[in-house]
Amino acid sequence: MAVRTVAAAEVPTRAESAPLARSSAAQRLPRTLIVIPAHNEQENIQIVLDDLASLGLGFDVLVVNDASKDATQAVLDARGQRSLQLSTNLGYGGAVQTGFKYALHHGYDVVVQMDGDCQHDPRSIPALLEVVNAGQADVALGSRFLGKATYEVPALRRLGILLFRKVVSHFMGQDITDPTSGFQALNKKVLRYFAGDAYPMDYPDSDVLLALHFAGFRIREVPVVMHPRTRGVSIHGGWRTVYYLAKMFLAIFMVLLRRYRKRRRPAPAATEVAASNGPTGGAHG
Repeated sequence: MAVRTVAAAEVPTRAESAPLARSSAAQRLPRTLIVIPAHNEQENIQIVLDDLASLGLGFDVLVVNDASKDATQAVLDARGQRSLQLSTNLGYGGAVQTGFKYALHHGYDVVVQMDGDCQHDPRSIPALLEVVNAGQADVALGSRFLGKATYEVPALRRLGILLFRKVVSHFMGQDITDPTSGFQALNKKVLRYFAGDAYPMDYPDSDVLLALHFAGFRIREVPVVMHPRTRGVSIHGGWRTVYYLAKMFLAIFMVLLRRYRKRRRPAPAATEVAASNGPTGGAHG
């Protein structure tokens, strides 16, 4: 085996290599995971994954199969797609939170959350990531109303969005046009916050935005493109829309109630604080 002798002049000194190391660290892009919850999406998930692959974004993709009863898992297995198969239907929020916990466990810095029903246009992903990676916000919230919706939002759901928009915008002190959007990018601080037990299992929506705001996280809307669902059954279809609206109003009320109680909680008395801190004086020898 030939051995090449390296001249001393070819070996960078510590002072020379330090700037290179700093430059490499500065240029390191955040590890990004795209999380897609899916329940009975055999007709859509293949298209979503093909669209993502065609863009060549280079990000890892995780599909969380929320106990689908159709061939969703078979589609994922056939293409060798990274996925988690839940044995019990946890609901949309439970599936999304599972993806968040996976991201934290595997050391990802940023998560892009998108649906598996072909409604969220993956070409909008770079715009969401740009805001989070630049440190402009902790959550980039995709808005179809700032961007483009290639379909007519059903009247009842549009009414709900309008009402939630007014409530959320009022309490957040900033204009939020699409508070029900599930197309988001989130940094690691938000992932840690969402990994707790308080994350809703069914509809993490306007209530979650309020909770994030009250917890001090920064939220910024980004124009995105959304399309109509043309295959499968929506979680907001039919009677589910009425249930969703009622559930969301209740969830928002609970977030506001917890906020009110927290602010009304009396501060500990000065004597209690002193006692808890222990004696502060003493003899000096």
